[in-house]
Amino acid sequence: MNRLFHAAAASAAVVFCAPGARAQAVAFDGAWSVLVITDRGGCERTRRFPVIVENGRPRYAGSEALTVAGQVAANGAVRGTIAQGPDRAYVTGQLGGPFGQGTWTASGGQTCAGRWNAEKRG
Repeated sequence: MNRLFHAAAASAAVVFCAPGARAQAVAFDGAWSVLVITDRGGCERTRRFPVIVENGRPRYAGSEALTVAGQVAANGAVRGTIAQGPDRAYVTGQLGGPFGQGTWTASGGQTCAGRWNAEKRG
């Protein structure tokens, strides 16, 4: 379960946006390395995750079974959800150029919250 909350934050490039903005969101396409930091709760303190954004849509590039819902907005706004079984994490933040940052909160069997930082790697 700890992995869900961190992977959710790692998938911080998740956002809902209008269909017309999708074409502009591709500026954020590529490989991202996301560092997740837990500030509250019993989840792992820090963890790094790979995320791929394609056509403005994120996907977790690791081996864990996660469901990612959302899209990167043309302005880099980040908002979305990540689920693993009954657990769900909510992600918000902002991407700008090759960097990004934001916050995440999780609910389910364990309540955790924290922040994330992202760096575009390709």
